[in-house]
Amino acid sequence: MERSELVALLSPEGLRLLDSLPPYRSERDVLQLVSELRKQGHSPALVAAVLTQSKLRRKAQAKFGDFASQMLFTEAGLEQATRLPVAARHAGRFRAAGLRSVADLGCGIGGDALALAALELDVTAVDADEVTAAIASFNLAPFPSAVVEQKRAEDVDLRGIDGVFLDPARRTAGHTQTERLTDPDDYTPSLGFAYELATGRSVGLKLGPGFDRDLIPSTAEAQWISVDGQVVELGLWFGALARPGIHRAALVLRGDAADELTADADSEDVEAGPLGEYLYEPDGAVIRARLIGDLARSIDGRMLSEQIAYITADAPAATPFAAGFRILETLPYAEKDLKKALRQRGIGTLEIKKRGVDVDPAALRRRLSLNGDRPATLVLTRVAGRHTALLAERL
Repeated sequence: MERSELVALLSPEGLRLLDSLPPYRSERDVLQLVSELRKQGHSPALVAAVLTQSKLRRKAQAKFGDFASQMLFTEAGLEQATRLPVAARHAGRFRAAGLRSVADLGCGIGGDALALAALELDVTAVDADEVTAAIASFNLAPFPSAVVEQKRAEDVDLRGIDGVFLDPARRTAGHTQTERLTDPDDYTPSLGFAYELATGRSVGLKLGPGFDRDLIPSTAEAQWISVDGQVVELGLWFGALARPGIHRAALVLRGDAADELTADADSEDVEAGPLGEYLYEPDGAVIRARLIGDLARSIDGRMLSEQIAYITADAPAATPFAAGFRILETLPYAEKDLKKALRQRGIGTLEIKKRGVDVDPAALRRRLSLNGDRPATLVLTRVAGRHTALLAERL
């Protein structure tokens, strides 16, 4: 979004027009709407701006729910924004730690600042980009305890601030078609700045879930979070925001349910053993946090094979930290024989899971030419080092 588009959008005419639009449905509907709005005398720039916002609001419902209909976004800002349920948990840490004033450095479109302000904390939301800071100001306008500043994180005066939250930009500059940065030194602000700030301060640092674990300080609590099966972030917490005795945590959010596995350090793996009647695939947050061993012990399980994140057990166990399957039978691993076996069993709908094998599930599914009315799950992996195909059903 260019500055001129934002100025047009934030005008009374622009905001009225945006709120008057029907919900975004498809590109085909947009073409007709463009023609109608142009006939009404609206400028091409304003029409483009409001229709882009309408589309982004629809997309943002996955992260912000009903709040999205009253917010503004950039494409890159929405991509990097924290989901509202996760942001609420960030904010809860600050309140639980007794921190009343928070600086949100690199606030983006204001997702985390919204959650902090909703808990009536004093929030100073900061972003270096002019357009992004303006959009954050709009989104935070309903909260008198929040102020927005356009400046570099490194230039913010933190005197009188109790705690700091940083969500460094991990993509190239811009509002659309940005690319992911792989070197933490290229983050904005840099990882070095964030770590220096965390020395002697209460700091929360949001990073990508694939962040290099070797770069995690020993003083931090590292918490990986998954939402509905997708690992969305790694949070590093310092000072009063870090919980005593916890250095590794996996928080699993599914719908309204929240469950957490915690430990002082990476857990020791359990030994690999024979295939049992049940198979468990740990949640991605558990895998990232390296708490598979603790999970396996909690369900009386064993590793299916060394270095592969599958747990097998002889009895079913209810756990929020893994997806469970009952093994129906072992099938031939060779593709030709596997195809024949699935046809004989009338399998027409097949979920393919794989670990430890070089297989493209989508391409394999096409080649199997499934024909039948039975659903099933196919697990391709290694058992005792051997490539194996397991026919299973979800628990």
